[in-house]
Amino acid sequence: MSDRSLPDGVERHEFEDETRLATRGPPVYGEPTDGDWRAWDPERSKLGGMFELGFDTGLTGGETVLYLGAASGTTVSHVADFAGPTYAVEFAPRPARDLVEAAEPRDRLFPLLKDARKPTTYAHVVESGVDAIVQDVATRGQADVAVRNARFLADDGRLVLAIKARSEDSTAEPEAVFERSLDRLRNAYEVLETARLDRFHEDHLGVVATPK
Repeated sequence: MSDRSLPDGVERHEFEDETRLATRGPPVYGEPTDGDWRAWDPERSKLGGMFELGFDTGLTGGETVLYLGAASGTTVSHVADFAGPTYAVEFAPRPARDLVEAAEPRDRLFPLLKDARKPTTYAHVVESGVDAIVQDVATRGQADVAVRNARFLADDGRLVLAIKARSEDSTAEPEAVFERSLDRLRNAYEVLETARLDRFHEDHLGVVATPK
């Protein structure tokens, strides 16, 4: 891939004789470190996988990000290392506790114990006109979640989405699931790029889109 698509603050560093993506920040999930730099594992991060595959995400570094499906903070902690204010929405209490711990040393990471399917519950906290929405929500209606949260995105912002086919329908062919999800997304977005993430995440589709 070309590293020209990587945001400022995401670089390649040597870890145990292997060149890997990295951000600068405190470790979160036992990842290898080299001084202030921490390896970004694409097999544990859909966004990391998208960077490895050369997606043009539109992320440049320093932007305001709304992250939907933050879980325990594995990926969103990397995002907060290179981005500006990063709002991390997670619904499940157990991973949210780990998310809060990951946020403690990061003054740009704001954890929100909220349901990404109900954006009105955090609309009073998240500023309008965010530069990017990064979404990794393992539930039915993933495209619906993206459409409902489009209200927060700047006119020239980017949606960076990972669609998990098995969370939508465990019996249908992934390609059919992806097509249905993309049709729903097009109600609110212009889809710029799609590609399977199977090298790192089986039956996932990476999507980059911008608001209509």
